[in-house]
Amino acid sequence: MYDLIIKNIKIYDGSGGKPFISDVGIRGDRIAKVGIIEELEGCKMVKGDGLCLSPGFVDIHSHSDYYLLIDPLAQSKVRQGVTTEVGGNCGYSASPISGSPLEERRRSYKEQFGLELSWTDFNGYIKRIEENGISLNYCQLIGHNTVKASVMGSIDKIPSSDEMDKMERIVEDAVNDGAFGMSVGFAYPPSCFAEKGEVSLLNKIVAKRDGIFTVHIRSEGGRLIESIHEVIEIARDSGVKLQISHLKTFGVENWGKLNTVFEIIESAINDGIDIACDRYPYTAANTGLQAVLPNWVFDGGSEKALERLKNPKIRNDIKNELFMKYPSHDYWDRVIIAQIVTDKNKEMEGKSIKKGADILKKDTLNFIFDLLIDEKMEVDAIYFSMSDENMKQILKKDYVMIGSDSGARSVNGILGAGLPHPRTFGTFPRIIGRYCRDEKLFELHDAIYKMTFFPCKRVGIKDRGLIRDGYFADLVIFDPDIVSDTATFESPKNYPIGIRYVIVNGVITVQDGEHTGAKAGRVLRMD
Repeated sequence: MYDLIIKNIKIYDGSGGKPFISDVGIRGDRIAKVGIIEELEGCKMVKGDGLCLSPGFVDIHSHSDYYLLIDPLAQSKVRQGVTTEVGGNCGYSASPISGSPLEERRRSYKEQFGLELSWTDFNGYIKRIEENGISLNYCQLIGHNTVKASVMGSIDKIPSSDEMDKMERIVEDAVNDGAFGMSVGFAYPPSCFAEKGEVSLLNKIVAKRDGIFTVHIRSEGGRLIESIHEVIEIARDSGVKLQISHLKTFGVENWGKLNTVFEIIESAINDGIDIACDRYPYTAANTGLQAVLPNWVFDGGSEKALERLKNPKIRNDIKNELFMKYPSHDYWDRVIIAQIVTDKNKEMEGKSIKKGADILKKDTLNFIFDLLIDEKMEVDAIYFSMSDENMKQILKKDYVMIGSDSGARSVNGILGAGLPHPRTFGTFPRIIGRYCRDEKLFELHDAIYKMTFFPCKRVGIKDRGLIRDGYFADLVIFDPDIVSDTATFESPKNYPIGIRYVIVNGVITVQDGEHTGAKAGRVLRMD
């Protein structure tokens, strides 16, 4: 007897092989049978005629660490077909955390969301998630930026031997407790101040547990080539598996570097370095507006950065540096304000930096500095900076999988604020609908592999990502003729169409496109 039977459906099993039509029987949280099933009496059944079945999608690059506590239903992800997320990316994780970053985040999340941060270590955070329940499975990475700031603050200095020892103990404890690896955001403080030797040393601990090292490289623009070389050297020295996050060429003047990037990565792979990448299917990036400021502004933390922005002489020095980095005024036409915290500046959401400056009759850089001061550095922005052709070349590479680079949001409520990047709501259906069905960029079975078993294998997630007897029943049923993303940059808070059912650990979590309210997800740990 089965708890659920999916009958007569085209199965893309996640392996990258061609699809086949068959039945799937689910018992408890596992797939009990893949094959023709005759005993149907008394079983709940989903008819699969004209539909497709795949393993649940795995978002290898997510930022839902705190959002899962604010809204455990993870609406924008689950409705896309995502059944597993890998969080703690770009160097920032919800745990382990202590010291100044803990105090800053306690203040920020209490003010914005009413969320109390009651943990410091990895296990405390995981326990909090498990107590709340979640609608998808979740894997946690250790954020180097968070660990470094916890131990030594956001200071531009080489760690002492004592500070290095503390960071090593924190990383070792977390991976021993089940973290899947470590991430670093070299583009952000305080990891922007870290030398590669520091990161390599910590990754030797990760490598011993066969964990993964995910990295937002130092520069995706002017120093792209040097930044790729740097992280490959870290992988070579430490022996860790390297995952280059959201591989891109940022800025038209850097689009021509892509073939060189491919050559560097593929040469290293041929030399035995374990490298893969991920990418979202959009040509605009999304990060904080403060990312445009020089690294030295953040030496000492956010409060010091705000003091510098308020100091007329230092402010002028920052201006001069930004004039050199962004000489074209047109650049600021392509940076859109996505989300503001205070009511004072809410009208600026959805407007370009240049438009906002014009409205307030300020020059562009003064507008940016004043906005960051008003919002205490918490301004989200979208940067239109990438080539569509480059993006497609990246997506097609066999060592590139799909990651949304977003947290789980919703269309309303507290996580429905602002104008988030449409990748938050549309990444995975966009791959199937636009890039497989409409543009035929790659075959659907290849795309499914990139979104299911490939990331599971890469991260070390066991018994998921394939439709096989005995595997966990994380599954997506979709209509291949209509599945599409509906989120746009102008109107991003729209759920996709064509995702009929999402099953998480054997429990129907999306039915006829609507979330059932089920919270059958689990926190996964590295064995």
